[in-house]
Amino acid sequence: MCGRYSLTRSLEEIAGHFQARLAGMNFGPRFNVAPTQTLPVAVAGDAGVELRGMRWGLVPAWAKEESIGNRMINARAETVAEKPSFRSSFKMKRCLVPCDGFYEWVAGENGKTPYYIHRRDNGLFAFAGLWSEWKGGESPLHTFAIITTEANDFLKPLHHRMPVILPPDFYARWLNPKTSAADLHAALKPLAGDLLEFFPVTKAVNSPKNDSPDCLVPAGEN
Repeated sequence: MCGRYSLTRSLEEIAGHFQARLAGMNFGPRFNVAPTQTLPVAVAGDAGVELRGMRWGLVPAWAKEESIGNRMINARAETVAEKPSFRSSFKMKRCLVPCDGFYEWVAGENGKTPYYIHRRDNGLFAFAGLWSEWKGGESPLHTFAIITTEANDFLKPLHHRMPVILPPDFYARWLNPKTSAADLHAALKPLAGDLLEFFPVTKAVNSPKNDSPDCLVPAGEN
């Protein structure tokens, strides 16, 4: 699964990477993003790609309570097209979730150790995401989920699942509602392990209250 990630770049850098315009949101560097928080995601707008603020934890349009989103942070690639909670969004409301790293925990003799996973080139990248609009409250609520798949061999020592990381040359097709289901499913695969690296970090990241550069310091160096 993917339950925490980082996005430490400026909005301007994020917008440049996705060739997107800013849709009126504020955002500062985040080192320990957690579910239920509001983050920028890239979606297809009327005038091109837009960065919009959405809450992590998808609330389907048909949901009676918004609290359902607290357990809808991830969608499995193998069932995303069939699950009632996700199939409508997978068909028509796909998004790109900007990221520059994510965390997984490994159990050991001294408890669980957090590991930080990122691209070897330290570049910005995108998770394959879904979004939804819920109108059951006082105002429309926009939420998103991250699609996961089986981990590549490189990350399996950390966890059996990993987020789907899309290549930049597929961004436009992922956002295009006319992209065929076959092409979409073909993209839901693990990123090659040689593009990633990971290292253990401080257990301060265990609490979402801690959100500073200290979260990315390799264990034993702080």
